[in-house]
Amino acid sequence: MTVGPIINKRGYQKIVNQIDDAVAKGAKVALGGNYKGNDDSSSYFVYPTILTGVDESMTIMHEETFGPVAPVVTFNSLEEAVRLANDTPFGLAAYFFTDNVKRGTYMAENLQYGIVGWNDGGPSTVQAPFGGVKESGIGREGGLEGIEPYLEVKYLSINLQD
Repeated sequence: MTVGPIINKRGYQKIVNQIDDAVAKGAKVALGGNYKGNDDSSSYFVYPTILTGVDESMTIMHEETFGPVAPVVTFNSLEEAVRLANDTPFGLAAYFFTDNVKRGTYMAENLQYGIVGWNDGGPSTVQAPFGGVKESGIGREGGLEGIEPYLEVKYLSINLQD
């Protein structure tokens, strides 16, 4: 796997702040947690990081990260997992993995996201609508749903009998 640099200093600092905030509030770094970049740097790099012991008090649970960080949150019931997943102002994409159809159907119906991947970590495709709900977008791009807002429907009725 190849991981490239963070796009700019601002994006880098956001990721670093989220990692540092989570660790300060009790999260543990299970993997990674290292980063490189400073005021004189023209590139910024965050190593892939897995955080465990993450809870709702941590910034990483309320802001989109856009970096190689996976916060791991535990739950005791499917209902709690859905509540935790939906407890965000964002709603672009959610992913879950299960071989249980009843559990999968429950998740798919109750997750408040524009894109849901069931046993699929990359459900995007050109012919499918792409877009989120809540603060993750208005409308869709791609698929029929992506072109419909640009179309004007005209109804024409002609009676040629005279």
